[in-house]
Amino acid sequence: MIDYSKMPHNKILCVDIKSFYASCSAVIEGDDPLTCYLAVVGDEEREGSIVLAASPQLKKEFGIKTGNRRFEIPNDPRIKIVPPKMATYLRISTEISRLFHRYVPMEAIHTYSVDESFIKVNGAMKLWGDAHTIAQKIKNDIECEMQLPCAVGIGPNMLMAKLCLDLEAKHQGISEWTYEDVQTKLWKVSPLHEMWGIGRRVEKTLNGMGIFTVGQLARFDLKQLEKKFGVMGNQLYYHAWGVDLSEMGAPIMEGQISFGKSQILLRDYKQEDEIKVVILEMCEEVARRARTACKAGRTISFGLGYSQDEFSGGFYRSKSVSQPTNITMDLYRVCLELFHQHYEGKTVRQISIALSNIVDDTELQLSLFDLDGWKKRDLGYVVDSLRRRFGSDALLRAVSYTEAGTARHRAKLIGGHKR
Repeated sequence: MIDYSKMPHNKILCVDIKSFYASCSAVIEGDDPLTCYLAVVGDEEREGSIVLAASPQLKKEFGIKTGNRRFEIPNDPRIKIVPPKMATYLRISTEISRLFHRYVPMEAIHTYSVDESFIKVNGAMKLWGDAHTIAQKIKNDIECEMQLPCAVGIGPNMLMAKLCLDLEAKHQGISEWTYEDVQTKLWKVSPLHEMWGIGRRVEKTLNGMGIFTVGQLARFDLKQLEKKFGVMGNQLYYHAWGVDLSEMGAPIMEGQISFGKSQILLRDYKQEDEIKVVILEMCEEVARRARTACKAGRTISFGLGYSQDEFSGGFYRSKSVSQPTNITMDLYRVCLELFHQHYEGKTVRQISIALSNIVDDTELQLSLFDLDGWKKRDLGYVVDSLRRRFGSDALLRAVSYTEAGTARHRAKLIGGHKR
């Protein structure tokens, strides 16, 4: 049993804007986000383009959700199909953060994503009332001033606030969970992927160990979980008990930190040389993201998704290297090795690359077989600084100027989509 008297007893709100992209676009179009039928599509002229967001009513009545294709949207006159406006979405997200600042100082606000934030209200309750009252005020402000629907989960730590939001508040508007709710509300959650922090792969592994509910996870032997998952096994166990000791702004699942990029290509890629061009561009981006955080990784993951003409399919494989790296060409060499091992010569439509098993990039072990390793490492940081100063397309590899390259086009986008 956990002694909850020794655990944090904060009042933390987790605020989520429902169907953020779709709701923002609905307001821009002059529609009600909760009753309109609206889909945000990457390229509304292309039938195979991805649905980036769908309004709640479109999800409910037509089953259209993020990830569907343009051609899957029914030909119904009530349905509006609009392009993304990423710059506008980001401005609205910033305005929402400023709204939070009315109630708490900026250091008490942690923007978790463009549509979700954590707010620690411990010190604000003497001014505004209890946590539920503050949540209601914030919800009313967002809905009245921006016409955006939102939900708020309240918990004694970030994890509990997030779980409360996902599992209850999104259906009720505002909800609060305490440690007393862990066994009655959290433990009954099944399937496991419905709990934040447990993906499909981890769920499959846990199922293989005879764990199908959060309650079973909480009562499982901790040493066996740590042996199977390492530090993440420890986190899974304590999260099943509702325990989270992380500070505001820290990642809730530190063991899952990685840097990755997945790209759905604008057309089918059939030639190996063209596919390799995009792989190199994406390795550059993943390495840049790692360097920006001053991190390096030991495990490189690479995947291909085949075109629908090939009846879909694909693969996703990983390989670990002896020394942590954030050098583009190191990632590229491993990705090419995995590519040549598993590629079946089919038409490619999606490429995914990730760098995990992360460590701080604070030291470099010299190798007799790579005497210029430190130069390659430093060169990456120099290139990053030039791009930050002059733009992401100020310095590109030559392959990006070929017909297969995507970097020049994507440099004009925000979050991979139109501004």
